[in-house]
Amino acid sequence: MGSVTDYVLGELRRFRTRLGVSQDEFGRAIGYSGSHVSSVETGGRAPTDGYMSAIDVHYKTDERFGRMLRELARLDVAPTWLRQWIEFEREATTLRWFELSYLPGLLQTERYARATLAGGRFTADEVDRIVTSRLDRQTILGRDRPPQLIAVLDEAVLRRPVLDQPGLMAEQLDHLVDLAGEEHIQVHVVPVDAGMYLGLAGQFIIAELPDGARVAYADNQLSAQIVDAPGDIARLAKTWEIVRNEALPRRQSIELIKEVTKSWT
Repeated sequence: MGSVTDYVLGELRRFRTRLGVSQDEFGRAIGYSGSHVSSVETGGRAPTDGYMSAIDVHYKTDERFGRMLRELARLDVAPTWLRQWIEFEREATTLRWFELSYLPGLLQTERYARATLAGGRFTADEVDRIVTSRLDRQTILGRDRPPQLIAVLDEAVLRRPVLDQPGLMAEQLDHLVDLAGEEHIQVHVVPVDAGMYLGLAGQFIIAELPDGARVAYADNQLSAQIVDAPGDIARLAKTWEIVRNEALPRRQSIELIKEVTKSWT
Protein backbone atom coordinates (compact mmCIF):
# COMPACT_ATOMS: atom_id res chain seq x y z
CA MET A 1 0.00 0.00 0.00
CA GLY A 2 1.45 3.36 -1.01
CA SER A 3 2.37 6.17 1.34
CA VAL A 4 -0.51 8.38 0.15
CA THR A 5 -3.03 5.63 0.93
CA ASP A 6 -1.38 5.09 4.32
CA TYR A 7 -1.76 8.81 5.00
CA VAL A 8 -5.49 8.70 4.20
CA LEU A 9 -6.07 5.71 6.48
CA GLY A 10 -4.08 7.42 9.21
CA GLU A 11 -6.24 10.51 8.88
CA LEU A 12 -9.39 8.39 9.20
CA ARG A 13 -8.08 6.80 12.40
CA ARG A 14 -6.96 10.15 13.84
CA PHE A 15 -10.28 11.76 13.03
CA ARG A 16 -12.25 9.08 14.86
CA THR A 17 -9.85 9.05 17.82
CA ARG A 18 -10.15 12.81 18.24
CA LEU A 19 -13.92 12.43 18.35
CA GLY A 20 -13.43 10.07 21.29
CA VAL A 21 -15.68 7.35 19.85
CA SER A 22 -15.15 3.63 19.33
CA GLN A 23 -15.23 1.97 15.93
CA ASP A 24 -18.70 0.62 16.72
CA GLU A 25 -19.98 4.08 17.70
CA PHE A 26 -18.39 5.68 14.65
CA GLY A 27 -19.89 3.01 12.40
CA ARG A 28 -23.39 3.45 13.82
CA ALA A 29 -23.15 7.20 13.23
CA ILE A 30 -22.35 6.83 9.54
CA GLY A 31 -24.42 3.70 8.82
CA TYR A 32 -21.68 1.04 8.80
CA SER A 33 -20.69 -1.75 11.16
CA GLY A 34 -17.81 -1.44 13.59
CA SER A 35 -16.04 -4.31 11.82
CA HIS A 36 -16.33 -2.39 8.54
CA VAL A 37 -14.74 0.68 10.16
CA SER A 38 -11.95 -1.49 11.57
CA SER A 39 -11.30 -3.11 8.20
CA VAL A 40 -11.01 0.28 6.48
CA GLU A 41 -8.74 1.75 9.14
CA THR A 42 -6.35 -1.20 9.02
CA GLY A 43 -6.20 -1.31 5.22
CA GLY A 44 -8.16 -4.55 4.89
CA ARG A 45 -10.86 -2.85 2.85
CA ALA A 46 -10.54 0.13 0.55
CA PRO A 47 -12.43 3.27 1.60
CA THR A 48 -15.19 3.89 -0.94
CA ASP A 49 -16.90 7.04 -2.17
CA GLY A 50 -20.00 6.09 -0.18
CA TYR A 51 -18.03 5.52 3.02
CA MET A 52 -16.12 8.81 2.78
CA SER A 53 -19.28 10.71 1.84
CA ALA A 54 -21.11 9.29 4.87
CA ILE A 55 -18.36 10.64 7.14
CA ASP A 56 -18.35 14.04 5.43
CA VAL A 57 -22.13 14.39 5.60
CA HIS A 58 -22.62 13.22 9.19
CA TYR A 59 -19.70 15.13 10.65
CA LYS A 60 -19.98 18.15 8.31
CA THR A 61 -16.33 18.05 7.29
CA ASP A 62 -16.71 20.19 4.15
CA GLU A 63 -15.97 17.10 1.99
CA ARG A 64 -12.55 16.61 3.57
CA PHE A 65 -12.45 12.84 3.15
CA GLY A 66 -14.10 12.86 -0.26
CA ARG A 67 -11.32 15.16 -1.48
CA MET A 68 -8.71 12.76 -0.09
CA LEU A 69 -10.22 9.90 -2.08
CA ARG A 70 -10.26 11.99 -5.25
CA GLU A 71 -6.60 12.81 -4.69
CA LEU A 72 -5.83 9.10 -4.52
CA ALA A 73 -7.58 8.68 -7.87
CA ARG A 74 -5.60 11.55 -9.39
CA LEU A 75 -2.32 9.87 -8.44
CA ASP A 76 -3.29 6.61 -10.13
CA VAL A 77 -4.00 6.15 -13.84
CA ALA A 78 -6.97 3.91 -13.04
CA PRO A 79 -10.20 5.50 -11.73
CA THR A 80 -10.57 5.03 -8.00
CA TRP A 81 -13.81 3.04 -8.40
CA LEU A 82 -12.08 0.58 -10.73
CA ARG A 83 -9.10 0.08 -8.41
CA GLN A 84 -11.49 -0.48 -5.53
CA TRP A 85 -13.66 -2.91 -7.46
CA ILE A 86 -10.76 -5.02 -8.74
CA GLU A 87 -9.66 -5.55 -5.14
CA PHE A 88 -13.16 -6.58 -4.08
CA GLU A 89 -13.43 -8.85 -7.13
CA ARG A 90 -10.20 -10.63 -6.18
CA GLU A 91 -11.36 -11.17 -2.61
CA ALA A 92 -14.92 -12.24 -3.41
CA THR A 93 -16.21 -15.72 -2.68
CA THR A 94 -19.35 -15.11 -4.76
CA LEU A 95 -20.11 -12.66 -7.58
CA ARG A 96 -23.72 -12.05 -8.61
CA TRP A 97 -23.55 -10.21 -11.92
CA PHE A 98 -26.42 -8.80 -13.98
CA GLU A 99 -25.70 -7.45 -17.46
CA LEU A 100 -28.05 -5.60 -19.73
CA SER A 101 -25.73 -4.46 -22.54
CA TYR A 102 -22.53 -6.53 -22.73
CA LEU A 103 -21.21 -9.93 -21.72
CA PRO A 104 -19.65 -9.77 -18.23
CA GLY A 105 -16.00 -8.74 -18.47
CA LEU A 106 -14.86 -11.94 -16.75
CA LEU A 107 -16.48 -13.98 -19.53
CA GLN A 108 -15.34 -12.00 -22.59
CA THR A 109 -12.98 -13.12 -25.34
CA GLU A 110 -10.20 -10.73 -26.30
CA ARG A 111 -11.88 -9.88 -29.63
CA TYR A 112 -15.19 -9.13 -27.95
CA ALA A 113 -13.47 -7.04 -25.26
CA ARG A 114 -11.77 -4.93 -27.92
CA ALA A 115 -15.04 -4.50 -29.81
CA THR A 116 -16.78 -3.12 -26.71
CA LEU A 117 -14.16 -0.35 -26.55
CA ALA A 118 -14.49 0.70 -30.19
CA GLY A 119 -16.01 3.97 -31.32
CA GLY A 120 -13.25 6.48 -30.69
CA ARG A 121 -13.63 6.83 -26.92
CA PHE A 122 -10.13 5.48 -26.34
CA THR A 123 -6.76 5.64 -28.07
CA ALA A 124 -5.18 2.43 -29.35
CA ASP A 125 -2.80 2.38 -26.36
CA GLU A 126 -5.68 2.87 -23.94
CA VAL A 127 -7.61 0.01 -25.54
CA ASP A 128 -4.57 -2.26 -25.19
CA ARG A 129 -4.21 -1.38 -21.50
CA ILE A 130 -7.89 -1.87 -20.74
CA VAL A 131 -8.09 -5.21 -22.56
CA THR A 132 -4.91 -6.46 -20.86
CA SER A 133 -6.35 -5.49 -17.47
CA ARG A 134 -9.69 -7.15 -18.25
CA LEU A 135 -8.06 -10.41 -19.34
CA ASP A 136 -5.85 -10.34 -16.25
CA ARG A 137 -8.94 -10.02 -14.06
CA GLN A 138 -10.32 -13.22 -15.62
CA THR A 139 -7.54 -15.27 -13.99
CA ILE A 140 -9.54 -15.36 -10.74
CA LEU A 141 -11.86 -17.89 -12.41
CA GLY A 142 -8.99 -20.31 -12.98
CA ARG A 143 -7.33 -20.16 -9.56
CA ASP A 144 -7.43 -23.01 -7.05
CA ARG A 145 -10.34 -21.56 -5.07
CA PRO A 146 -12.27 -19.45 -7.60
CA PRO A 147 -15.29 -17.36 -6.70
CA GLN A 148 -18.75 -18.67 -7.52
CA LEU A 149 -19.86 -16.54 -10.47
CA ILE A 150 -23.61 -16.32 -11.12
CA ALA A 151 -24.25 -14.24 -14.23
CA VAL A 152 -27.69 -13.18 -15.43
CA LEU A 153 -27.85 -11.72 -18.94
CA ASP A 154 -30.59 -10.09 -20.90
CA GLU A 155 -31.18 -12.07 -24.12
CA ALA A 156 -30.49 -8.92 -26.14
CA VAL A 157 -26.82 -9.19 -25.09
CA LEU A 158 -26.58 -12.45 -27.05
CA ARG A 159 -28.27 -11.10 -30.15
CA ARG A 160 -26.72 -7.63 -30.42
CA PRO A 161 -24.27 -7.33 -33.35
CA VAL A 162 -20.78 -6.15 -32.38
CA LEU A 163 -19.19 -4.25 -35.25
CA ASP A 164 -18.69 -5.87 -38.62
CA GLN A 165 -16.41 -8.69 -37.53
CA PRO A 166 -17.34 -12.07 -39.01
CA GLY A 167 -17.36 -14.87 -36.48
CA LEU A 168 -16.87 -12.62 -33.44
CA MET A 169 -20.20 -13.34 -31.78
CA ALA A 170 -20.14 -17.04 -32.59
CA GLU A 171 -16.66 -17.27 -31.06
CA GLN A 172 -17.79 -15.34 -27.99
CA LEU A 173 -20.91 -17.42 -27.42
CA ASP A 174 -19.00 -20.68 -27.88
CA HIS A 175 -16.61 -19.43 -25.21
CA LEU A 176 -19.54 -18.53 -23.00
CA VAL A 177 -21.03 -22.03 -23.31
CA ASP A 178 -17.67 -23.59 -22.41
CA LEU A 179 -17.36 -21.43 -19.29
CA ALA A 180 -20.99 -22.05 -18.31
CA GLY A 181 -20.16 -25.73 -18.08
CA GLU A 182 -17.72 -25.07 -15.22
CA GLU A 183 -18.98 -26.02 -11.78
CA HIS A 184 -18.29 -22.57 -10.30
CA ILE A 185 -19.85 -20.59 -13.16
CA GLN A 186 -23.58 -20.28 -13.72
CA VAL A 187 -25.03 -18.34 -16.65
CA HIS A 188 -28.73 -17.54 -16.83
CA VAL A 189 -30.59 -15.66 -19.56
CA VAL A 190 -33.64 -13.45 -19.18
CA PRO A 191 -35.62 -14.27 -22.35
CA VAL A 192 -37.00 -11.53 -24.53
CA ASP A 193 -40.56 -12.63 -23.77
CA ALA A 194 -40.06 -11.59 -20.14
CA GLY A 195 -41.09 -8.13 -21.32
CA MET A 196 -40.47 -5.19 -18.99
CA TYR A 197 -38.69 -6.21 -15.78
CA LEU A 198 -36.76 -4.54 -12.98
CA GLY A 199 -33.33 -5.25 -14.47
CA LEU A 200 -33.91 -2.79 -17.29
CA ALA A 201 -32.95 -0.01 -14.85
CA GLY A 202 -29.27 -0.96 -15.27
CA GLN A 203 -26.48 -3.46 -14.69
CA PHE A 204 -24.89 -4.21 -11.34
CA ILE A 205 -22.67 -6.70 -9.54
CA ILE A 206 -22.84 -7.83 -5.92
CA ALA A 207 -19.69 -9.31 -4.41
CA GLU A 208 -19.79 -11.38 -1.24
CA LEU A 209 -16.52 -11.22 0.69
CA PRO A 210 -14.92 -13.90 2.91
CA ASP A 211 -16.25 -12.28 6.10
CA GLY A 212 -19.81 -12.39 4.75
CA ALA A 213 -19.92 -8.66 3.99
CA ARG A 214 -21.30 -7.54 0.64
CA VAL A 215 -20.29 -4.71 -1.67
CA ALA A 216 -21.72 -3.81 -5.06
CA TYR A 217 -20.79 -2.06 -8.27
CA ALA A 218 -23.16 -0.19 -10.55
CA ASP A 219 -22.57 2.09 -13.49
CA ASN A 220 -24.18 4.10 -16.24
CA GLN A 221 -23.02 6.12 -19.24
CA LEU A 222 -21.56 8.92 -17.12
CA SER A 223 -20.26 7.35 -13.94
CA ALA A 224 -19.52 4.18 -12.00
CA GLN A 225 -20.05 3.68 -8.31
CA ILE A 226 -19.02 1.31 -5.55
CA VAL A 227 -21.99 0.73 -3.23
CA ASP A 228 -21.41 -0.52 0.32
CA ALA A 229 -24.04 1.21 2.47
CA PRO A 230 -26.12 -1.60 4.05
CA GLY A 231 -29.47 -0.14 3.00
CA ASP A 232 -28.38 0.23 -0.63
CA ILE A 233 -26.92 -3.29 -0.66
CA ALA A 234 -30.20 -4.67 0.69
CA ARG A 235 -32.17 -2.96 -2.10
CA LEU A 236 -29.79 -4.27 -4.77
CA ALA A 237 -29.99 -7.77 -3.29
CA LYS A 238 -33.78 -7.61 -3.55
CA THR A 239 -33.48 -6.46 -7.16
CA TRP A 240 -31.12 -9.35 -7.84
CA GLU A 241 -33.65 -11.88 -6.57
CA ILE A 242 -36.38 -10.40 -8.75
CA VAL A 243 -34.14 -10.36 -11.85
CA ARG A 244 -32.83 -13.86 -11.16
CA ASN A 245 -36.40 -15.17 -10.99
CA GLU A 246 -37.10 -13.75 -14.46
CA ALA A 247 -34.20 -15.76 -15.94
CA LEU A 248 -34.32 -19.25 -17.38
CA PRO A 249 -32.82 -22.17 -15.42
CA ARG A 250 -29.17 -22.98 -16.07
CA ARG A 251 -29.70 -25.81 -18.56
CA GLN A 252 -32.35 -23.97 -20.55
CA SER A 253 -30.16 -20.88 -20.63
CA ILE A 254 -27.25 -22.84 -22.11
CA GLU A 255 -29.55 -24.32 -24.74
CA LEU A 256 -30.75 -20.83 -25.66
CA ILE A 257 -27.15 -19.59 -25.95
CA LYS A 258 -26.34 -22.52 -28.26
CA GLU A 259 -29.40 -21.73 -30.36
CA VAL A 260 -28.42 -18.08 -30.70
CA THR A 261 -24.84 -19.11 -31.58
CA LYS A 262 -26.15 -20.90 -34.67
CA SER A 263 -27.67 -17.62 -35.90
CA TRP A 264 -24.17 -16.07 -35.89
CA THR A 265 -22.56 -18.78 -38.05
